[in-house]
Amino acid sequence: MNDNLLFIVTGMAVVTYLPRLIPMLFFHQLDLPPFLQRFLRFIPYAVLTSLIFPGILFSTGNPVSALAGGLVAVILALYEVNLFLVVIGSICGVFLTGLF
Repeated sequence: MNDNLLFIVTGMAVVTYLPRLIPMLFFHQLDLPPFLQRFLRFIPYAVLTSLIFPGILFSTGNPVSALAGGLVAVILALYEVNLFLVVIGSICGVFLTGLF
């Protein structure tokens, strides 16, 4: 492996790891108010939704079938069904809607 490439990969690893490490080092004993803790608990869901939703709309040529698959996935997820079954259910929803 080229030494320059190794230097670049190592630099990228350090730059990626530091923003995760620094808050843990300085704020690990900080007690957050309950409101802020509840707010921070929902951030992963909001980010995941913002990443997935555009993909749902443009995943098929027909936006109606794409929304049907997304709706099936949301309903199954609300019932806390296994993630594998949520994926299979949404695929079936898209397929069945595409037939009509």
